[in-house]
Amino acid sequence: MVKFWGVRGSIPCPGSETVKYGGNTACIELRFNKLNRIVIIDAGSGIRELGNYMLANDLPDKDLTTEIFLSHTHWDHIMGFPFFAPAYIPGTKIKVYGPVTFEDDTLENIVGGQLTYRYFPVRQTELAADIEYIDLKEGSFDLGDGIMLHTKYLNHPILCLGYCFQYQGKTVCTAYDTEPFINVFATDPNDPQYDRKTAMEGEQVAKEQNMKLANFFKGADLLIYDAQYTEKEYNSSKKGWGHSSCEYAIKAANRAGVRQLALFHHDPVRTDAQIDDMAEWYCNGFQNGSAKTFFAREGTVINL
Repeated sequence: MVKFWGVRGSIPCPGSETVKYGGNTACIELRFNKLNRIVIIDAGSGIRELGNYMLANDLPDKDLTTEIFLSHTHWDHIMGFPFFAPAYIPGTKIKVYGPVTFEDDTLENIVGGQLTYRYFPVRQTELAADIEYIDLKEGSFDLGDGIMLHTKYLNHPILCLGYCFQYQGKTVCTAYDTEPFINVFATDPNDPQYDRKTAMEGEQVAKEQNMKLANFFKGADLLIYDAQYTEKEYNSSKKGWGHSSCEYAIKAANRAGVRQLALFHHDPVRTDAQIDDMAEWYCNGFQNGSAKTFFAREGTVINL
């Protein structure tokens, strides 16, 4: 079971114009009911409500054990951690996985560093749960109980991982925050910095990386993909910001034979009415493949 608890990018945006799709930042729950196991992807502001739900529905039966996989450590993806109620409950065990960009700054310092008196009334050392921080890199990992995890570096201004969880023949993949890999070298022969060999190598590397990412989520039952912008917005002023367009996400998913595509990481200025209009086009009129496409919405549950 997959449930969306936060679907926005950049910053929470609560208000009357974001009620339908939700204003919380990234948080996704993967619940393996047969295993009695809960996996959380990202600790944006949406994790607060998830934590409250877990206290009400999971804690009465047993001590809580959960795993949090952070795509990266930008603030909108970790800001909810200090408000994750299970972290304050004795007996709770939490494993926090994620990539670290700077070798001299640990995942524990980055995530737990929010809990200092400069920013928050509770210090990390006061949390009652048993919390373990684990650095992740690109690769494949056996999580036990028949769950396999594959990770892939994405194209973002900070080290960022896409996740692919496989269990009993079903696959859930994430590919956010990311944008298409492009050749960063001069390609215009009239440019003083143009070098033919370098330009050709740059094109080849970008093509290879885009292909690797496509292979990463090939055939996924559910792909949750970055779609913060329209193609027009991306091309006009958003290149290099680390996010993709709806058009690119849909084309990439269909080329890869994805079954369901969740357009994710909605721009904070996007209203419910605007997303409704976009859904009418991108999920119906624009479709050019078999992937069932929808805009992620807080509270949506998908059973695979």
